[in-house]
Amino acid sequence: MSTESKLREKICRCGASLFNRGLTFGSSGNISVSLPEGGWLMTPTNASLGELDPADISKLDANGGHVSGNEPTKESFLHRVMYEQRANCQAVVHLHSTHSVAVSCLHGINQHDCLPPLTAYYVMRVGQLPLVPYHPPGDASLAQAVEKLANRHHAVLLANHGPVVSGVSLEAAVNATEELEETAKLFLLLRGSQTRPLTAEQVEELGKL
Repeated sequence: MSTESKLREKICRCGASLFNRGLTFGSSGNISVSLPEGGWLMTPTNASLGELDPADISKLDANGGHVSGNEPTKESFLHRVMYEQRANCQAVVHLHSTHSVAVSCLHGINQHDCLPPLTAYYVMRVGQLPLVPYHPPGDASLAQAVEKLANRHHAVLLANHGPVVSGVSLEAAVNATEELEETAKLFLLLRGSQTRPLTAEQVEELGKL
């Protein structure tokens, strides 16, 4: 099986796993991976991540041109700016996961860092999470807003929309997205309670691991 075929299968497995565990629903969410020869594979537009067919996965060239498969996700620009701004980016996951979206709708959250460092794994897998101001889905201005942050952050939270997370592999991007969602859930469960997040010194120490 070729590398491209393996990547197509992996996208479908990851999509089904995310869907079956309730991290995405309907036809929301999209996944992409970088191809060794350049260009990307992306999930198609209006496709459920729970029912992906490897043959339908969209293939794009290095300029973003549609090469084969079904039409790519309408949010392909979110993926492309991550690849363009992050040299080590090999995969991108964008979901409308419930708890992360809920945090993105809250009034008064820290726009420079939406979630506190509640756990060590959140710090290591996500780190600082900036909030991207609201833009209509598919609007070019959203791509520009994400682009401004992507060179410094591998994960961002779109206001009233959801997270966009890049990784050095598809597994890394999925794991970071799941960690973000679970931390968002913890954050919401603990709202109104006195919490004990990691200290700045503890966060700095984790950055050295």
